[in-house]
Amino acid sequence: MSLSLEVETPRLVLRQWRADDRRPFAEMNADPRVTEFLLPLSAPESDALADRLAAGIDEHGWGFWAVEAPGVAPFVGFVGIKPMPPVLPFAPGVEVGWRLAQPFWGRGYASEAALAALRVGFEQVGLGEIVAFTAVGNQRSRAVMARLGMQEDADPFDHPAVPEGHPLRRHVLYRMGQAQWRLQEKGDAESGGPPVAAA
Repeated sequence: MSLSLEVETPRLVLRQWRADDRRPFAEMNADPRVTEFLLPLSAPESDALADRLAAGIDEHGWGFWAVEAPGVAPFVGFVGIKPMPPVLPFAPGVEVGWRLAQPFWGRGYASEAALAALRVGFEQVGLGEIVAFTAVGNQRSRAVMARLGMQEDADPFDHPAVPEGHPLRRHVLYRMGQAQWRLQEKGDAESGGPPVAAA
């Protein structure tokens, strides 16, 4: 399916990656506040990740988009949906994810952009389910998942890309299915739309 490479929300643009995103992306990935619940990335690793994410968008028409806040900043992080790695115990499937630079936390950007990404996944791509996952201790991301209406699985899992014994190995999984999305969207429409998220 051919989709636009850009998605607009009231405050944000989810777009294809550009060369000038690399520096702020590497700076973001070097910030210990951002990487508290992530494995750290060197600058070359950050560049390689940006290249992979851009290639994924070229391949599918959707992915983990670079996020721009017009009038605020040309790059604030990434948000989107993408096929999850096959090594995960619940693969294959599609995940929703986000990573924002610390100065842009607390503005509702992650929730706003992730909601738009879910809409693309369910309404344009026609996915049956979208999942999200993070380290057990990452309460900020877990709060976003809950605000999106995703449901937490009862059983945590060990992320295979995180070394055994590492404190970030244990992860939680959240899910949303097509039926749940439609019910949620119907409720939002009847109530005049979702409230602006707090984080």
